[in-house]
Amino acid sequence: MGLPTLEFSDSFLDSPDFRERLKCHEIELERTNKFIKDLIKDGNLLITALKNLSAAVQKFSLSLQEFQFECIGDAETDDEVNIAQSFKEFSQLLTTVEEERRRLIQNADDVLITPLEKFRKEQIGAAKEGKKKFDKETEKYYSTLERHLSLSSKKKEAYLQEADTQIDKERQLFYDASLEYVFKIQEVQEKKKFEFVEPLLAFLQGLFTFYHEGYELAHEFEPYKQQLQFNLQNTRNNFVSTKQEVEKLMKRIRSADQDYKPPGQWTMEGFLYVQEKRPLGCTWTRHYCTYEKGGKTFSMSSAETKATAKQNGLVLNQPEMFKLKSCIRRKTDSIDKRFCFDIEVVERHGVMTLQALSEPNRRLWLEAMDGKEPIYNLPAILNKKEETFLNEAGFNFVRKCIDLVEIRGINTMGLYRIGGVNSKVQKLLTTVFSSRAPVDIDLDPDTWDNKTITSGLKTYLRCLSEPLMTFKLHKDFILAVKSDDQNYRVCAVHALVHKLPDRNKEMLELLIKHLVTVSTQSQSNLMTVSNLGVIFGPTLMRSQEETVAAMMNIKFQNIVMEILIENFSKIFHQPPDPNVPLPQPQSQPGSRRSRAICLSTGPRKPRSLYTPALCLADAESDTFSSSPSSTPPGSMESLVSHSSQQKSSSQTGCFAALKDKGLSGTPGEARAAPPRRRGVGQQPGVQLQGGRRAHRRGVGGRPQPVLAEHAARDVPRPQKSPAPPHGPQAGVSDPLRRALPVIAAHT
Repeated sequence: MGLPTLEFSDSFLDSPDFRERLKCHEIELERTNKFIKDLIKDGNLLITALKNLSAAVQKFSLSLQEFQFECIGDAETDDEVNIAQSFKEFSQLLTTVEEERRRLIQNADDVLITPLEKFRKEQIGAAKEGKKKFDKETEKYYSTLERHLSLSSKKKEAYLQEADTQIDKERQLFYDASLEYVFKIQEVQEKKKFEFVEPLLAFLQGLFTFYHEGYELAHEFEPYKQQLQFNLQNTRNNFVSTKQEVEKLMKRIRSADQDYKPPGQWTMEGFLYVQEKRPLGCTWTRHYCTYEKGGKTFSMSSAETKATAKQNGLVLNQPEMFKLKSCIRRKTDSIDKRFCFDIEVVERHGVMTLQALSEPNRRLWLEAMDGKEPIYNLPAILNKKEETFLNEAGFNFVRKCIDLVEIRGINTMGLYRIGGVNSKVQKLLTTVFSSRAPVDIDLDPDTWDNKTITSGLKTYLRCLSEPLMTFKLHKDFILAVKSDDQNYRVCAVHALVHKLPDRNKEMLELLIKHLVTVSTQSQSNLMTVSNLGVIFGPTLMRSQEETVAAMMNIKFQNIVMEILIENFSKIFHQPPDPNVPLPQPQSQPGSRRSRAICLSTGPRKPRSLYTPALCLADAESDTFSSSPSSTPPGSMESLVSHSSQQKSSSQTGCFAALKDKGLSGTPGEARAAPPRRRGVGQQPGVQLQGGRRAHRRGVGGRPQPVLAEHAARDVPRPQKSPAPPHGPQAGVSDPLRRALPVIAAHT
């Protein structure tokens, strides 16, 4: 039930009913006043909480900005560059959000607190003042009336007339105060409907504007997010294949002697115990020693073990340098220590007696210093009986495998990724490469299933005595794709392919042509260029050095394969430019990070107040997805090489790259250069239209489908997909589409 109406005529009667109705208004006014006080208090607490939240987010953003990724190796892939830059992009995004939040906080006091306080003080306060005046005039009027009515009628007429005039004056003042109070209290009750609600609406307006800004930022972030997700997928793929190779290396090292000498800067290095003569005998002190055979330079640093956290408890002193004169194995019966040998150096008289850690270790030191001990090597990756050769039988086998795959298995999901049964694969290779088998042996499609054929092809290529792309050119290929200039990468790989031996180049062309065909069916087999690179990179570009550092370059081997597949026609059907320089090691590998994809393009311009529509949209229209239907089609198969889909922009790409390096060449020679990379490094800038921000960049293309090896690696994806599926992921089951790629290079 609402408040009763106060009539002005009731002010003259001043009846008990009038007073009761007036009291209802006063109670409601007091309740409103208390509510506004509490609301102002809660509003201040909310603003303080927002300030604290903003400060915490800014501190978090600063932590992201200050963190610096460091990757293993002397160079980074484009994927790693973008991932390393991502924290700074996240920091910039959070900073942008906080700019809008600070704007909300700054306006909250003026928009919410001040108007409410003003309404409480000016309107409700004025009504309270009116009540005080009304109560005062009421008391004064009724006290004067009682005195007036108690006057004797015998008083003089003039006195009575003066008293009548006085009571009329007091009555008029009482009526005026009553009328004004009735008017004011009803005015406040009506004005609170809008003056009380308007500040709340304005605050919510600012809050929705802040949320709308976040909504727009999410739209702008979507292309960058999809590109970064693809970078992460590529990096995960490279990690899995590299991890497998490193684990194999670790097992081979473990199976070898503990004194295996890995390749490195020195001919030989390790710990030796040096005999030092003392007045009361001799002592043996541990030293870390190195020897460089070319200059016959021998150095040793005394090693002390201390119970400290520094240097893992090992402290090395300044090394002593010597020039070796001779090295002689110490006879066992001439000293009471085992594994000893003597050396003579130019800088000291007499001999220095050294003790190795074991007999094999002593043999390695003597062999390095021109001793007579036999050479000891790491067990070979392949046994001699497992080696294959690039002969006619091999060419025939590869052609037969490719024909069978392209005829019956080109659309098989996980082609080349899913391996066959090992016993069947070995039986296939034994049958084909048996000394009794004819060179042009046919492969019976009923006998050999598709997985056995693909695994046999990979095994044959992996077991070549020398990898298809040769040990000699291995480092040049790796250096080529480490270049910052993406056009130069293709040109350098093009030139290096034509330096391969004819048989190797012929086999490589045969294989890459087939892989191009496989990648064109990625919609059904899920084997994109990137996935094929992960599988065939280590197979065709095996490193001669068996070290962890060499394994860290597997990701660049994958990039070489991607370039070969995406630029097949140019590389194999056109002559290379003779002026392409040989790849050179990078002096500043970290500088490539300036070319990372990025979301931020500069300070954001102030935005005019945006008035959001206060409605709830369809749930599907407010979610984001990295599904194929949410981004325009494009070539995203390889982040690290060049797309071959747009020929119009490739007229002068390679020629321009050579010109920038100060080399000559004709545009005709570079006509088939690949076009620009897919959105990497593109920063078109920000466009503001009608108070709305357009996307900063169009990082083109969509993430390619990948094949998961373990469903446990599934990562939740947003559910929005209003448009029907299309593109490479059409027809693929949801769990498979959501799964991150775990692609094994060797199965």
